[in-house]
This record gives sequence, C-alpha cells and structure tokens, in this order.
Amino acid sequence: MKILLTVEQLSRPQPGGIGSYVQGLVRGLMDIGISDDVVTLGPRGSHPVDPLVAHRRAGLGLSALTRGWSRVPFGVPRGLDVVHATSMTGPFSGGGSGARHFAAMHDLLWRDEPQATTPRGVAFHESRLQRIVRDESLRIVASSPLLPERLVELGVDPHRITVTRLGVDDEVGPASVDTVRAVLAERGVSGPYTLSVGTLEPRKNVAALVRAHRAARAQSPDLGPLVVVGPSGWGDVETGDAILLGRQPRDVLLGLYRDASVVAYVPLAEGYGLPPVEALRFGVAVVASATVPSVVDNPTVVRVLPRDESDIAAGLVRALEGRDDPTQRDLRRQSVEGLTWANCARDHLAAWS
Repeated sequence: MKILLTVEQLSRPQPGGIGSYVQGLVRGLMDIGISDDVVTLGPRGSHPVDPLVAHRRAGLGLSALTRGWSRVPFGVPRGLDVVHATSMTGPFSGGGSGARHFAAMHDLLWRDEPQATTPRGVAFHESRLQRIVRDESLRIVASSPLLPERLVELGVDPHRITVTRLGVDDEVGPASVDTVRAVLAERGVSGPYTLSVGTLEPRKNVAALVRAHRAARAQSPDLGPLVVVGPSGWGDVETGDAILLGRQPRDVLLGLYRDASVVAYVPLAEGYGLPPVEALRFGVAVVASATVPSVVDNPTVVRVLPRDESDIAAGLVRALEGRDDPTQRDLRRQSVEGLTWANCARDHLAAWS
C-alpha cells in the first residue's frame, strides 16, 4: 500500500497540535515498519519529517497550496493507494484512478469559539468543512472522540468516519531535575510550581487560569507560581503574574511536566488536548476543562468548568491534595498507556485498508 501524507502544517509559523499529530503519525508508521511505503508532501521549500521517509515538494508555496488544494491536487503523484490529508487544507483528490482519499479532522473550533480566530479563518474552515461533508467518496479520520457525533449531525454517514488514538510517547527523554531547576531558576522560580502548556491565545483561557490560580494559591501555597510554556499565538492574552517560559526544547518540556505539582489545562474549547495526557504519562495531577476531548472520560483528571474561575480554583486545590498519592500516580500513568504513536499508526492503517 503506497501512502501519501501531507505535511504542510509543519511549514506554518505555529504548527500546533496538528503539527504534533503529523510528526507523531510519521514516527508511528516508522515504528511499525512501513515507512518505505510512505511519502510526505509539503510546499516549496519544505523539509522531510524524517530523513528515512521520502519527501516531495509540491512546487507551490504554502499560501498557494492552502488556497488551491481543495480543488487541484498539486504535487500529488500517480500510483498511490492512499492520499491522506492531515489537515482540512487538503488535497482531497489525485493519486490515480484507484486511490482512496482521506481527510483528518481535529475539531470544529471555528464554530465553537469564532471570536478566537479571524473572520478569514472562520470562512476558510467552514468552506473546507462543507467540501468534506459533501464529498461522499472522502473518508474522515477523526482525532477527537467527540467529533463523530457532531459530523453525523451535519449529515455525514457514520460509516465514513474512523476515530484514531493519538500518542504521548516520545523519542527523547525528560531533562534532568537539575536542568529543569536551572531553567526555572533563571526566571526566579524555586520549589513547587503549577504548569500550563499551550499556545498563548484567547481560546486557551490563560487569563482566567491566572486569576483562578492566584486565588487557589492563597489557600494552598504549595501550588507555587504558575509557569506557562508555549509560543505566542493569535490575539492578546493577559498573563498577569504568570511566569512565561515561551517555547522550550522537548526534553525540558517533558522535565517540566514530570516535576510539576499540578498541570492545568482549561481552554474554552479544544480539538483534542495533548498537554493533559502528556502530563498523565508522568503520573502528574491534572486539572482540565470538562470538555477537553483527550480526557473527557478519564476518571483520574480533575475536570472543571472553564468559564467558572471559582471552579478552576477549587479544582487546583483538589488536584494538589492528591498529587503524591502513589496509587493515584500509577492510575494516571495507566490511563494513557495505550496512547502511543505506533497505535495511532495502526488505527490509520485500519482506516486506510
């Protein structure tokens, strides 16, 4: 089976969660031994995801592909069995008369929180959604367990939809405790801390978390300061007294997860939500919005209402109380042990077959 994966998301300034999905899926396919059958496709000037996986460039820049891939499969070679668009950008055709076409869908965030993106972004995603819904030959691979029901409500035949797991395993290990302490010490942090990870944008609800954390810390000082890791995104975000570390190398980020007292992730809306499950992998106590798909059914997570700051504050205190319970730490780890990129690749193979 010859498979093409689009990787244009990795050429965007903020690859985000879709970028993690693209990289993880490629690595998972390598882990299960079928990378020789995979080719990735990106815009002009793009780079291979991995040197062991063949890569093609479409010959057009990212903006041109974003506009045109819904209509014309620029750069897609013939002789393929599967064309898998890893985002709603496309392409949704090409590869020869026998090729099967798939589109990965991760969220409907532009509908859930339209004010969190630009009008142009809303229009783009809505037009691609309608294109995907109309094309009954196009199969959908959903990364969120909550997405299929919503797509069926829009008129999509449920047989067109497959839900896949995502991964939280890494090729790199966490940085040493001393390295993490040094990174924090540069920003004046010593002792316990609460960690939040994600792009700084209004949808992530960081301003509300900052206020809730301040109230919770007054009651439970062992929460420590709020440390925020992630790049700046679209829109203004008030971060108050939070300690902003910006982007960090992957090993440092993993070490920050491991050593945190509590990890908090309280977006107003979310497509999947990798940070909570990445934290659970280390057995760390997690507070998350009740609607975050990745942990919506996870009993080890303290779930809160993202628009209720008092509920967030109470959740932080409650999570702190059980943070070092060995049984709970083991249960948190076990709750995400099946979320590997190899399993993600296996789910995709089942959908593509």
